[in-house]
Amino acid sequence: MFWHILIMSLVGAAIGWFTNYLAIKLIFRPINPVRIPLTNFEFQGLVPKRRDEIAISIGNTVEEQLLSIDELLESLNTGANQIALVKNIRIGILKVIRNKMPSFFPQGIKNTILKYAGNIIDREAKSFIENNMERLIEEAVLSVDVAKLVERKINDFDLLELESIIIDLSGRELRYIEVLGGILGFLIGLIQGVIISLLPIV
Repeated sequence: MFWHILIMSLVGAAIGWFTNYLAIKLIFRPINPVRIPLTNFEFQGLVPKRRDEIAISIGNTVEEQLLSIDELLESLNTGANQIALVKNIRIGILKVIRNKMPSFFPQGIKNTILKYAGNIIDREAKSFIENNMERLIEEAVLSVDVAKLVERKINDFDLLELESIIIDLSGRELRYIEVLGGILGFLIGLIQGVIISLLPIV
């Protein structure tokens, strides 16, 4: 009787583990549709089959819930970013002025012109950015279709690479699911074995 219960428990564990293992594999495989001979039925992994829908859903979620204009403005429109932008504008304009000045200009005159231009750029660029940076960021953000961008990136992903990334990120959790299937199968087999052993033999 003991061995009968143990065998049923181990068989139940094996079935439970294999069922969950197979279910996890079917999330990604087969990548291409497989048709069962002599039938019109074909099957394909969940992710490959519904990748377009998944990409659209993730794209919309990112755009609507994860990236708000207010949060982007708060993150980008900071004093440090404004200072960095003014600095880059100053460097770029002064470089152009320096290259455009005739070579026969004395170095002292060149330095005076560059210093004067630099002061004007610092003053005007700082004023312009302080008054317009929020509008510029908002226009830039609104000009980008984040949902479509995310959707395209996901659809461009190689399915084998996508599978590898997901498994790397959630490998431990997936193994827990497999083990849990084995444990539940073992318990179900154990209960079945005990119930059968207690039933009167006809």
